[in-house]
Amino acid sequence: MKRIRIQVFVTVLSGLLASAGSPAADASELPNIVLILCDDLGYGDVGCNNPQCKIPTPRVDRLAAEGMRLTDAHTTSSVCTPTRYGVLTGRYNWRSRLQTGVLGGLSERLIESDRLTVAEMLRQKGYDTACIGKWHLGMDWARKPDTETFGDVIEKGSEGWNVDFTRPITNGPNSVGFDYYFGIAASLDMVPYTYIENDRVTVLPTIDNAFPMMLGKDSTTRRGPAAAEFDAMNVLPDLTGKAVEYIGKRASSGRPFFLYLPLASPHTPIVPSPQWQGRSGLNPYADFVMETDDCVGQVLDALEKCGVAGKTLVFFTSDNGCSPQADFPALAEKGHNPSHIYRGHKADIWDGGHRVPLVVRWPGQVKAGSTSDQLVSLVDFLATCAEVTGTDLPDNAAEDSVSLLPILLGKTKERVREALVHHSISGKFSIRQGRWKLELCPGSGGWSAPRDLQAVKQGLPGVQLYDMEADPAEEKNLEAEHPEVVQRLTALLERYVANGRSTPGEPQKNAVAVDIWKK
Repeated sequence: MKRIRIQVFVTVLSGLLASAGSPAADASELPNIVLILCDDLGYGDVGCNNPQCKIPTPRVDRLAAEGMRLTDAHTTSSVCTPTRYGVLTGRYNWRSRLQTGVLGGLSERLIESDRLTVAEMLRQKGYDTACIGKWHLGMDWARKPDTETFGDVIEKGSEGWNVDFTRPITNGPNSVGFDYYFGIAASLDMVPYTYIENDRVTVLPTIDNAFPMMLGKDSTTRRGPAAAEFDAMNVLPDLTGKAVEYIGKRASSGRPFFLYLPLASPHTPIVPSPQWQGRSGLNPYADFVMETDDCVGQVLDALEKCGVAGKTLVFFTSDNGCSPQADFPALAEKGHNPSHIYRGHKADIWDGGHRVPLVVRWPGQVKAGSTSDQLVSLVDFLATCAEVTGTDLPDNAAEDSVSLLPILLGKTKERVREALVHHSISGKFSIRQGRWKLELCPGSGGWSAPRDLQAVKQGLPGVQLYDMEADPAEEKNLEAEHPEVVQRLTALLERYVANGRSTPGEPQKNAVAVDIWKK
C-alpha cells in the first residue's frame, strides 16, 4: 500500500476524531467535501492574493479570512484538461496518453478504466458524489454510421453533427465514481451546446449556434450543434443553481457528500449576466469574475443555510492561469494584472500559467485567516482526501499526490513535497524544488512571447533556471551560473518519469513513452 506517513497521521488523528472520525468511523461522521474549480481565473484576480487587484471578490476574500490561503499553489498543467485529470486521479497528466494540448468536446474518455479517482475513493467511504459543471475529460459519444472516431483534439464545430444525440453517452463522469452528473462536455466555446445529465443530453441539439468570445467583440465560439434554448450566458447561473439544489438535497441525508463544481467561468465565452455587465468598471472579463465570485458565495451560503458549513471542507481554486482572451492590455490600463507579479499566463511554463488561487476552509480544523507558502499542487487533492477519510491508497493510485492535511491543520512547517513538476500546453516540462525552478525550453512553452521558436531564433539558452525566492518574476536565467542545479533537477525529473511515480511506493508504468525534451 502507498505509505501515508504514519507519524503525521498519528499526530493529526486526535484532531480528526471530533469531526471526521477515525479510519473505521461511520460515514456520517466524515466531513462533506466541496471542490470549486474555476476556469482560467488568474492568481491575481482575487483580492486576497493581490493587493493591487482591481476586481472586487468579496466572497472569495471572506472564504480566505475564514480559512487558509496557500500562496504557492500550482496546477499540474497550464491548460485545463490535463489539470482536471491530475485533480481527480492524483497523477501527473503527462503520464496519460494526452501529452500536449487539451481534449475537444467530443473526445473519448481520458481517465483510464482501471484508475482510482477521488470520487470513486470517497464513494467507497460512503459518500454521495456529484460533479456539476464543465467535464472536459472526454466521454464516448454514440456516432452516426460511417463517421470517423473523434480524436484528442478540439474538433471543428460542424463535426458535432456526427454524433447521434438520441443515444446514451458512455464512459462519462458516472463511470469514474460520480453518482450524479450535470453539466457541459467541455469548455463553453466547444460543441455541443447543450446540457448533459448523467448519460444523456437534456435537450437534443437541433440548430447551429455560436456565442461571442467576449461581449462587445466580433469573434465567436465554434459554430455547431446546439439546443435551441441553450444560452451561454445562463450557464454560470444554471450550474450554481444546480449546486445549491444538490446541497439542499444532500445536507439532511445522513451521508457525507462530495461536490465537485468545475465552473465554466471566467473562461470564454466571456458573457456575464445582464445584472453584472459593467459592474467592474474594467471590462467584461472583470465583470465575469465578479459574477463568478458571487456564485461561489451562493454555494457557501447554501452550506450555511442547510446547517452543514461547520462540517464541510471547502476548496476553492482554478484550473490554470488567466487567458489572454481576458484582454490583458485593457486590464493593465486600469491597473489590473491577472497574473499579479508572475510572468506569463495560461498555456505557459512560467508561473503565470499554473500558479493559481487556492483557499481551503474547514471550521474548527483549519485556522481562520492563516496562510501557507508551502509548494503544493492540485494533484495533491486526492491524497489529502484520503488522509482526511482514513483511506490507505494502493500503489497504483495517486502516484504523484501528497497529503496537504498536515499543512491545513498547522501540524508541520516542514515541506511535504520533495519537488513539483509543471507542464505547458505544448508539452514542455519544468521542475521546482525549493527555491529553484528548472524549465526545459528556451521560451514560454506556450503563448507568451518569446515562444520557443522565437527564443531559439533569439539565441536564448535551451533551458531556464530561476531562483523563485529572489526572482519570482522569472527575469534572470541562472542556468549558466548553476550547472550543478540544472543537472540535479534534470536527474530528479528523469527519475520521476522512469519510476512512473514521484511518491514512495512500487514503480508504475506511464500510459505512453514520456519525452521530457519534447521539441
